[in-house]
Amino acid sequence: MKKRIASLLLISVLTFTSCSKDEESAVIENITTEKDTKPTNLTGKVSSNATIEPASVQQYIRGFGGANIRGWVADLTANQKIKAFSTTEGLGLSVLRVRISPNSSDWTAEKATIDAAKSYGATIIASSWTAPASMKDNNNLVAGKLKTSSYAAYAQHLKNFNTTVGGVAAISPINEPNINVSYESMELTASEVANFVAAQGDNCGTKIMAPEPFNMNTTYINTYLNNTTAKNKTSYIAGHIYGANPTYVNFGKEVWMTEHITDTNDANIWTGAMNTAKEIHKCMIAGYSMYTWWYIRRSYGLLDENGNITKRGYAMTHFSRWIRPGFNKVNCTANPSSGVYITAYKKDNKLVIVAINDNSEITYQPFSYSNISITGFNRYKTTSSSNLAADNIAVSGGNFGINLPASSITTLISY
Repeated sequence: MKKRIASLLLISVLTFTSCSKDEESAVIENITTEKDTKPTNLTGKVSSNATIEPASVQQYIRGFGGANIRGWVADLTANQKIKAFSTTEGLGLSVLRVRISPNSSDWTAEKATIDAAKSYGATIIASSWTAPASMKDNNNLVAGKLKTSSYAAYAQHLKNFNTTVGGVAAISPINEPNINVSYESMELTASEVANFVAAQGDNCGTKIMAPEPFNMNTTYINTYLNNTTAKNKTSYIAGHIYGANPTYVNFGKEVWMTEHITDTNDANIWTGAMNTAKEIHKCMIAGYSMYTWWYIRRSYGLLDENGNITKRGYAMTHFSRWIRPGFNKVNCTANPSSGVYITAYKKDNKLVIVAINDNSEITYQPFSYSNISITGFNRYKTTSSSNLAADNIAVSGGNFGINLPASSITTLISY
């Protein structure tokens, strides 16, 4: 990912369709005040019930984050690091992705942002776009293959990076090996990536995430995993979703979505922010344990170039600030009616629900839950005109309902 953004966006549009009960026609009471009562008079929508099953535990959540590719763009400033990673003053990102430069003299400069992210509890992941030119068959940083005779040297290169920056949670030996590009890269088959990991995966200084194809290509990943030794040395399946529709595949390991963008338009365009929220929802439904945006700070990013949180950033915050590492997704009705998308997460006795209303009018959403003790929820709502508007609601008896504002994201955190 670097120069091909525009062309990839043509094939990366996600389509959301209704997957459960038909929408029920109804009327809405007090639309302008958005009271959480079942509608009775003005025209509007009522969704079918969303059933939350906290006892039905699904994938572990590693987190939600973005990339800071220092060397290609300026590093995050001190204030921008707070905005990115703080759970009280910022986005609460719990994943930071960095680049392993082929030039080892670049590495020390990565440490300050890595340390800042760690101080807020973030998981650090690192991807290598290319080995040093001397280790490749074309003696070039662009394209070419890793020489088998350089396997040990390349593993040491990755290990040295890990040591220099103070340790990362996982390293990808090669970013997007299954695409031809004109920038820093290597072109490797799934078997070639597997051969390197089989030979040197336990010598890279930390855990391996792989094979990181640009389109989460199932055939590519399964071919990689057919090498039993490489599979055993791989801790996490990593990939991107350019041109791909996130779908559930059981690879027997956590699946990390380590890079994507939904568009390169101004990140304060609300429809674009909503598309990002819906994509995160879809990745969670697909069983992914991680969602990682491309640049944290960019005109189309989670922060703008001045370090202000964008609408896209607020969309991400509905997941990242409250669904922290250690939560698990739990079973729930994902699409109770047309235009409504719901996921739920649990850690101990804490339940977090994210509800996206893509409809152009307020939608009353009833919920039911069981096997968990809840007296109420802190609620945060973001729309085109408000950011994280906060209030709380009391609940009892395992059932409640709320109005979802038109074109909005709502997060509920139990107490």
